[in-house]
Amino acid sequence: MQSAATLSIERVDAIETQRLLPELAELLCACVHGGASIGFVLPFGMEEAAHFWQEKILPAVGAGGRLLLVARQGGRIAGSVQLVVDTPANQPHRAEVSKLLVNPALRRQGIGRALMEALEAEARSLGRSLITLDTRTGDSAEPLYAALGFSIAGIIPDYCRDPLLDRLDATTVMYKRLDDFRAR
Repeated sequence: MQSAATLSIERVDAIETQRLLPELAELLCACVHGGASIGFVLPFGMEEAAHFWQEKILPAVGAGGRLLLVARQGGRIAGSVQLVVDTPANQPHRAEVSKLLVNPALRRQGIGRALMEALEAEARSLGRSLITLDTRTGDSAEPLYAALGFSIAGIIPDYCRDPLLDRLDATTVMYKRLDDFRAR
């Protein structure tokens, strides 16, 4: 197994996203089948995963409303995360984290943390001072976000379907201030 030291993270444009679609679809499919609460439920196959990337993410990356960061380890995609920057006119200081994905076979190696740190650097470079996200309450990502300095804004009960079980799960809404926009 490769170590996290061989990890590389890069922001990919629409052309590279298009090239990576098969690997991104594999990553998404593996995460959903691994129980990740990321907007999909079983049954979920490669066709649905490819459609998501092709129809939902690729156009947004191409239009500049969404940044896609990809982590590679050993030449393969190990994870990805998105930063939504297409915000309303009254929220130009804010960005939203979307779909932090880490291959289930490669979890607990610091890939999620590295992706989030790179995402935060991207947000800062764009002048964003507030990052928001939501995560399934009690999920393995929640302590990671807290360790990265995210605060809990609240919990919404019965927010989404569990990807594997017939039940509704709560979501925790979190935020992180990168700097104080009022000081500008």
